[in-house]
Amino acid sequence: MRNDMVLRVVGKLLIPFILMFALYVQFHGDFGPGGGFQAGTIVAAAIIFYAIIYGLNTARRVLPDWIVESMIAIGVLLYIGVGFAGLLLGGNFLDYFVLDSDPVVGQHRGIFWIELGVAITVFGVLLKIFYLFARRGPN
Repeated sequence: MRNDMVLRVVGKLLIPFILMFALYVQFHGDFGPGGGFQAGTIVAAAIIFYAIIYGLNTARRVLPDWIVESMIAIGVLLYIGVGFAGLLLGGNFLDYFVLDSDPVVGQHRGIFWIELGVAITVFGVLLKIFYLFARRGPN
């Protein structure tokens, strides 16, 4: 598909909007359907779409394996870090109310960081799975 000019142009036009939609889903997940898992999946789908159009090697130059693997670890550490922050501030594990003097603000702050950790982890895992399967090539 590298030589298909129409697909390349449409991909360049669509991918930014797909990523913007992922941000919308991420930041409006507490008001409606969406959140970290859905946003991470949408971002991974955008990068997979990019890899299908421009080739796996090009996508791996944009997001190499070490970055993808680091994102998996960073997302999990962010999730766990929010949980331990609640413990250190005198609450329970993943107790968001203690993250701010105002419990409502603390709740929003905790959910934001948890959902961001989930999005980063899901994006990294899905992209790593795609890289592993795509690398196998035809049998």
